[in-house]
Amino acid sequence: MPNAGGRRLALAGVDALPAGMRLHRIVPVGSAPDTVVLGPDHPTLDGLPSLVVDSRDGVVQAGAWVPGTVHRGAEKLFESRDYRQILMLVDRHDWLSAFCSELGVAVGVERALGLAPPPRAQHVRVVLAELTRIAHHLAFLAPLPGALPAAWRERAWAWRGAVLDRIEAATGHRVHPMFCQVGGVRADLPTAWVSAARAALPEWHDALAALDTPELHDVLGADYAGIAVLGADDALALGASGPVARASGVDLDLRRDDPALPLPPFAVPLRRDGDARARIELLVAELPVSLGLVAWALEQLAASAGEPVSVRLPKVVRVPEGTSYTWTENPGGINGYLLASRHDRTPWRLKLRSAGFGNAQALGAALPGTPVAALPAAVASFLLVCGDVDR
Repeated sequence: MPNAGGRRLALAGVDALPAGMRLHRIVPVGSAPDTVVLGPDHPTLDGLPSLVVDSRDGVVQAGAWVPGTVHRGAEKLFESRDYRQILMLVDRHDWLSAFCSELGVAVGVERALGLAPPPRAQHVRVVLAELTRIAHHLAFLAPLPGALPAAWRERAWAWRGAVLDRIEAATGHRVHPMFCQVGGVRADLPTAWVSAARAALPEWHDALAALDTPELHDVLGADYAGIAVLGADDALALGASGPVARASGVDLDLRRDDPALPLPPFAVPLRRDGDARARIELLVAELPVSLGLVAWALEQLAASAGEPVSVRLPKVVRVPEGTSYTWTENPGGINGYLLASRHDRTPWRLKLRSAGFGNAQALGAALPGTPVAALPAAVASFLLVCGDVDR
């Protein structure tokens, strides 16, 4: 998308924005609103999203996220794949939450079939889902725009790398696990893996303590407070969910309120201010919750070694005719799966509601009043993955 007039000024914090976005803005002239275009400016980048903003005197007056065309063919591909193959495709639109996306489809198909995975499979799913959540949150925390020292960022990246190492050791894949399956998981977690993960927990708690520091909150207070404020009513009306909505006071977490997996009771972190500071602080506050759930599930796995991790399925899986809806709490928010079946080996329709799209709409509503110089912090706090929004 070309920038009107061709005049551009690069902004700081570009590393924290979704992949494919480039920060350029029109230099303000006079008192009339100026168009700010954050988005692709080269033919090879066509199809990636853009943020178009009207500003006056360096302050945003209105903004809208313009989705691109990445992964828009996913739902048609689902209609020509059987249910096992779909699970290999669904983890690609949000590459930071891949296992959780697999889990959502698997749970939806299982509920339509009336299947209950074995308890050990459920606990394996808890471990991998919460490790995915930790890695997701760290992917947004580590490159935050602002004055955080390099050592803080290095600790965040190092912890994320250690978590991804555990996921890779369990599934064989670092980004797209392709490990969940209808009726359970593809393989058991070896006893040695469970022991190693339990042994790593104290180190991960130390890593958390090294991130959740007064230093971080000082930077957030200086650079993020009051930026891109989203009220609870707007969050609900625009379909925001997950940490973005909870930072505005929306007390909804499907892991507690409509669980797809068996979990012990846990406290859901909330914030009320609805600004960029609240959203980033909520990410940090959710890390110990996920660590606690991982520790609980690892204890269950240590006590159930040798038990099955999947249900034996027929050679061809056919879902009974009908329509069902499943929603799950992905790291970035709520994903929804509308499954319509005609008792065939492939779905007649599988519609995905991805969390990123609702959060992107909420971003546009929250931007008025935001200084143009603070746009990197505002956008980074909405947890957007380009493929997820576009899908």
